[in-house]
Amino acid sequence: MRRVLSFAIGLSLSLSFGLASAQNWNVQERNLPEMGSSAGELLTPAKRAEYGSMMLAQLRHYNLILEDPLLNRWLNQVGQQLGKNSAKPNQDFTFFLVKDRQINAFATLGGYIGMNAGLILAADKEDEVAGVLSHEIAHVTQDHVLRSVERAKRDQLPMMLAILGAIAAAQSGSSSSGNAAMAIMTGAMGIAQQRQINYTRSGEQEADRIGIQTMIRTGYDPNAMADFFQVLQTRLRANGANYSGEDPPEYLMTHPVTLTRISEARALAEQYSKPGGMVPKNVAVPTIENRNSLLPKSLQVPVGGAASEPKSSNSATQTGPKSFKVVVRESAGFAFARERLRVLSEELPKQSLKEYQTIQRNGTLSEAQKYGLAVALAQSQEYKEALSLLTPLKASSPDNIWVSLSYADVLNRSGDVAKADAEFEQLVKRFPSDRAVALTYAESLTNRDNAASAKRALEVLRPLEGKVNDDPLYWLSVARAAQVSGDPVRAGEAFAENAYTRGFAEQALVQYETLKRRTDLDYYSRSRIDARIAKIKPLVLELRRQGQEDPDLHGRRAGGTG
Repeated sequence: MRRVLSFAIGLSLSLSFGLASAQNWNVQERNLPEMGSSAGELLTPAKRAEYGSMMLAQLRHYNLILEDPLLNRWLNQVGQQLGKNSAKPNQDFTFFLVKDRQINAFATLGGYIGMNAGLILAADKEDEVAGVLSHEIAHVTQDHVLRSVERAKRDQLPMMLAILGAIAAAQSGSSSSGNAAMAIMTGAMGIAQQRQINYTRSGEQEADRIGIQTMIRTGYDPNAMADFFQVLQTRLRANGANYSGEDPPEYLMTHPVTLTRISEARALAEQYSKPGGMVPKNVAVPTIENRNSLLPKSLQVPVGGAASEPKSSNSATQTGPKSFKVVVRESAGFAFARERLRVLSEELPKQSLKEYQTIQRNGTLSEAQKYGLAVALAQSQEYKEALSLLTPLKASSPDNIWVSLSYADVLNRSGDVAKADAEFEQLVKRFPSDRAVALTYAESLTNRDNAASAKRALEVLRPLEGKVNDDPLYWLSVARAAQVSGDPVRAGEAFAENAYTRGFAEQALVQYETLKRRTDLDYYSRSRIDARIAKIKPLVLELRRQGQEDPDLHGRRAGGTG
């Protein structure tokens, strides 16, 4: 697997930098303009977003993204808060989780930022995760990604597709379709993207400096960035001392951590946090109470007995620069997110059950760990045992959305449909536009396989319409509910969008073209389908030109089967 991984990384890097060299030659021969300071003009925000979206679709294509609504909810709460307080508050950011337990995170064009499960599991508090996110956000806002392609041509799509094709080719030759595919895709994409950024010492220093400012503005402990660097340094030393043969964290391959860098990060945190610090004074730091104003309603958290981010009893307030209030607190949301991630990042539920047995032998389980154990039990279809843990947690923390949503879901899976629906309806009333609530409830309704329940599922999903167009889980939920409720056209469109957002553009095109041949389409449906065909077909043609055809689709055609 390591040999295949090395081949994929090497080939993807040689393609990216090799093509860059060829493009430099073309600049000289054809007298094309160099990018230089005009990078933003040649790579428009729309084009950058297109590349970032394409990369995410390819990661989904190989089933490497952890598509969990509750975890995505938490990650976006943290990430979007930081984004709104970054050097470019109007920049769009997309945050996503990778299943891999290697410690890694990466940023790419368009504000797409990925974080591995392993990084969150290695962190001790949310502030450390925020430190990594703010560092990656700074790489985006400071245009470090654009600087790496300063001599690239106006249209980078063939180069990006060639890199993805090389990784896919390496993956297809592996004997392991699970771990090897994950290692290749996450390792190659993460390392290739980060090395394209060309991390110089000054670039890392700038990302640290801007990232710490962003943390202070958002109310996170600015020392947490250095704290996490220390965690990585300690782990690296332990691996070397024990001669374990374990590779160093992937993150260190693209973000070298030294004692000097750790001390510099601590010095910056101290300097920026004291009165008269260097954080711009025209931007007020939001406290926990007013931080919600930075977020869309679907991500806002009630203050005082918060649903997923209650104020910790350990909160401490530090006096920052004049008119700044730096709130250092431990997030309850992080504790529950980490335990849910501990379960969902394992390949088999029973593996996570063994983890909790080990934790329990070393001491009493915390509330968050009891919740994680309940999730693991539910994943193993041991619903009675899961409810025995969730019921007292629900009684003691009725406003905790992690517990409440899992409680309702397990009730439904155990067969107590009436009680589950009552719990779900309360959650929908409290969080009418919440993606996690809507998707979980809609799935439970659709699985009953009756038209009335499916129609209610579509009603629950309606507030998300137009807000989550790049969300494969949303489209799959709409498709299945529409199919069960008796609306084949809407189901067909949603299935096609699900395929497209998962990186199967050719399958999406075929589905749309098949749908277009229906005789019962109204004017509006036909117009939507025509528009999507016109959008998707150029991408499919480019993929075919690069020799990337859907093997499942063409395999079926070649075999003469439907």
